[in-house]
Amino acid sequence: MFRTFLAVFFSILFPALHTAAQSVEFGDNESDFANDHECDDRRFVGLGMATSLDKDDNFHDANDCRHAYSVGAIRLVNVEAAKAATHCGNIKFGNDEGSFAEDGECDDGRFDGPGTSSMISVDEIGRDAKDCWKQCAASKIYLRDPD
Repeated sequence: MFRTFLAVFFSILFPALHTAAQSVEFGDNESDFANDHECDDRRFVGLGMATSLDKDDNFHDANDCRHAYSVGAIRLVNVEAAKAATHCGNIKFGNDEGSFAEDGECDDGRFDGPGTSSMISVDEIGRDAKDCWKQCAASKIYLRDPD
């Protein structure tokens, strides 16, 4: 009930967000983590996101993502803008103390792209430096939220 109230409240205050939410393809709720009040779809960024994200959950957490999007807690990643804003020389990649460091894939939750692992996590931010640097230098990853 309260979630419905918030969605209506924000759609009145921000009608453009409500209209935009209608044009986003959210998919279905087939994720194991659907309806847990966190968006698990890696196509989005923001405060309403889960801390670990699996590519398999893209398009499969519709209710959570739709709600978070409608109240402004997440937004779609603009992949082209993110790629253009990713300058490898300006990124602090950190160290290689992560659980999956030096496995050839970037596990750092700040990044996405074909050079990332199927699972990324905020727990791995700055903890997979060599893999992420190599993937960035090869233009295979980009910052999900370069702002």
